[in-house]
Amino acid sequence: MCNGLRFFLKHSCACAVALLAFAGAAHAQIGGVQLPRVQLPAPVTGTVNGALGTVRNELGEVQRLSDLRQLRVRELLRTQRRLVERDPDGAPILRAEIVAFAPTDAALGAARSAGFTVARERALDGLDARVVVLHAPERMSTRRALSRLRALDSTGSYDYNHIYLDSGAEGSAVNPATGNESTPPVPGVKVGLIDGGVDTSHPVFQGAVIHQHGCNDKPVPSPHGTAVASLMIGRSQVFHGAAPGAELFAADVYCGSGVGGAVDAVVDAISWIAREHVPVMNISLVGPKNGTLENVVKLAVARGFVIVAAVGNDGASAPPLYPASYPGVIGVTAVDAHQKVLLEACRGPQVDFAAPGADMAAAMLSPTFAAVRGTSFAAPIVAGLLASRIREANAGLAQKAVAQLVTEATDLGARGFDKVYGNGLVGDSLRTAPALALLKN
Repeated sequence: MCNGLRFFLKHSCACAVALLAFAGAAHAQIGGVQLPRVQLPAPVTGTVNGALGTVRNELGEVQRLSDLRQLRVRELLRTQRRLVERDPDGAPILRAEIVAFAPTDAALGAARSAGFTVARERALDGLDARVVVLHAPERMSTRRALSRLRALDSTGSYDYNHIYLDSGAEGSAVNPATGNESTPPVPGVKVGLIDGGVDTSHPVFQGAVIHQHGCNDKPVPSPHGTAVASLMIGRSQVFHGAAPGAELFAADVYCGSGVGGAVDAVVDAISWIAREHVPVMNISLVGPKNGTLENVVKLAVARGFVIVAAVGNDGASAPPLYPASYPGVIGVTAVDAHQKVLLEACRGPQVDFAAPGADMAAAMLSPTFAAVRGTSFAAPIVAGLLASRIREANAGLAQKAVAQLVTEATDLGARGFDKVYGNGLVGDSLRTAPALALLKN
C-alpha cells in the first residue's frame, strides 16, 4: 500500500498538557512579528491537578506522562462511583447504559419487553442513522445487560457507553498582550472540532466565526478545547494556528460534566459536523474500541469526511486507542522542538503523520496562554493543514490531499513510513509562540 493511502489504517489517543517553565521577560519573533516583552512568573515546582500530578514543572521535567490518563480514570471512578464503572477491560463506562446503533423497532420492542428503558435517543441526521441509549433493568449489571441485548438481537450492534478522555492537565498560565491580529484569515475554510468547549472570548479568536454545538446551546469553555481550537484557527500578533481565521464548528462533548465524553455524545458531534458539511474534523480524545463509534466513523469516512485524531500518550508499548485506530482515521503523533517523538507518544501502524506537540504554547481560558505537550496538540495542526486543502467532503479529494501532504513531509526515523513518525513531520514551522512555552525536555 502506498504511503498516500496509509491514512485508511489508523489509531488515536489523547494527549496531555505540560507545564510552564518561564523565566524573566520573553522576547521573540513569530512569523516576522515582534513578540512584546512580558513579565512572566518564576518557574513553578510541583504537581498538576492534585491527584493527577504526574507531570512536573521542575526544570521542565516531564515524568510518567503516559500514566496520566489512567490516573484520571481512577479519579473519575472515585468521584463518580454512582454513575461510572469499568468495563471488563478496565475502561470507564456509564453505569447501566448500553448504546444501540441503528436498532430496529422490533429490537427496541424486545428490549422494552425485557425491562429496558430508553434513556436517550440521538438522530444522526448528518449520517442518516440513529443511536439509542438503553438503561438496564433494576438490579441487572451493565455487563449482564449487554449480554442480554446481544442475545435478544444477534444481528444488532450494542456496546457499552464508554467515556473518552482528553488526558490533559493544564499548566500555569501567562497573560501576555496579544496585540492586533496580523495573520490574514484563510478564506472559505471550514474545520470541525470534537472536544471540550471553546472560550470564544479569547483574543486569538477575535473576528473568527465559531459555531458551537452541545450543552443545550449554553457554551461551557474548557482549557483543552480552547487550546486545540487555537492551534487550528487562532490568530493574533503573537500567535497563529494552522488554518488561521478558518470557520470553526466546535462540538462540546463534556459540557463541564464529570461524566462527559460518552460515546453517544461523541457520535452526535460527528453527525452534527457532517450535517454542517464540514469536510475535516479533529478529535483529540482517547478511549477503547467501541462498536457504535466504529460504525459512525465508518459512515463518515465512506462519505468523504476526514477525521484526524491524536494517537495518544499512553506510551510506546501501549495498545491502540480509539477513534484514531479505526480504518480511515488519520493518526497523528507529536514531536518536540528537536524533531524527536515524545517519549510518551503511542507507536504503531496507526501513526500517519508527526507534528509539533511540545515546546510551544496554546491559548487557554481568555486571555491566557500556557505551554502544551502531547499528541492532542499535534493533531489539530494536521487537521488545519488538511482543512486548508479540502473544501468539501469527497473521498477522492481527501485521498489526494493526504497524498500531497505525504510528499511534503520531512522523513524522520527509519526511511519511509514507520510506526514512530508515520509518513514524516509536517507543520514544523507552525510551532506556535515558543517564547510563551519555555519547556525543557
